[in-house]
Amino acid sequence: MNLREALTQIEGRQLAARKLPLLAATDGILYPARLSLEQCSSEATAAYKREVVARLLKEFPRGGTEGGPVLSFTDLTGGFGIDFMAIAPLFSRATYVERDPGLCELARHNLPLMGCPHADVICEEVGGDWEGASSFILIDPARRDAAGRKVALIEDCTPDICALQELLRTNARYTLIKLSPMLDLTAALRTLEGIVEAHVISVDGECKELLLVMEGRNNLGERFEHSYLNTPIYCVDLKDHAATFRFTLAEERSAPETIYAPPSRGRGWGRVYEPNPSILKAGAFKSICRQYPVQKLAKDSHLYVSEQLLPDFPGRKWQVADFATFNKKELKRLLAAVDAADLTVRGFPLSVASLRKQLHLREGGAHHLIATTLADNTKILLKVLPS
Repeated sequence: MNLREALTQIEGRQLAARKLPLLAATDGILYPARLSLEQCSSEATAAYKREVVARLLKEFPRGGTEGGPVLSFTDLTGGFGIDFMAIAPLFSRATYVERDPGLCELARHNLPLMGCPHADVICEEVGGDWEGASSFILIDPARRDAAGRKVALIEDCTPDICALQELLRTNARYTLIKLSPMLDLTAALRTLEGIVEAHVISVDGECKELLLVMEGRNNLGERFEHSYLNTPIYCVDLKDHAATFRFTLAEERSAPETIYAPPSRGRGWGRVYEPNPSILKAGAFKSICRQYPVQKLAKDSHLYVSEQLLPDFPGRKWQVADFATFNKKELKRLLAAVDAADLTVRGFPLSVASLRKQLHLREGGAHHLIATTLADNTKILLKVLPS
């Protein structure tokens, strides 16, 4: 191993210690260049995909028994193999496909160490002439063009899922399609056929992945003949599975707009909530008011309020200690004992940095302030406490 290769392994272990702790704790693992590590799934999101696959597998006759099918799994864009390592042990046969020879070489070395001794490694690029068949297929198209720029449309990804969808639906009972959270979920649901589930996954306050479940044409139940508006969308925060939120685009479209009328200061503001990033990404802005007794503060703020604490609400929760408009006298009262604070802006015309400068506030401290705009366009500053 030369110096450059040694440095790659040192950096790889350092990155894996934070993102892939189980892998990092395994002796003998070899790591790819930094970009492949940055783009691969985390162990948390890979474990969630395994849960989805395990649930769908319950629909199949048990593999390996007399007369039962031998279930197979194929990852068409293997990469560093984190998703493959999580899912492949569920199957009797597993195939890792990757166009990069270097990553294939690493896979042949690493997969047996991670519980996948039965994996076949194939080095090729998947195109429209691919003829493999599998019980489950996973595909994670690259979200950059030839010049390295990020793309926003699913048809601009590589490989092109739109061009491959008929092949995927013919060759697999289920295909899991992993997409970037930067892509338009509604456009993807409208463009692709046979999507029976969509999952929007967030970790540590950041939306990480979109996961679509495509059903094959010959699958049991033939559930795919429905409008994309009725596809169930699961908004998941991996730190709190109990906070999973489910809705459909049809429900969101039909839900009435609920705008909160600010109470008088004597009644108090009660509680304020911000939904998990997965819910905001999925666009369930009105649907959440159907499932929880909350009202939206204003159309574009994506903050919600209730008089009493809702401990099961899927998102951040605060108790409102005080509030003020941006009238100088009111601000002076609210900030009388505040010279430093954590500051959040939602539906507000200034950035955090600009507002911090205007209010002469340092970062940090024991206070948390939220600047937002009410339905009548009044700008307010909330002083909140965690609930």
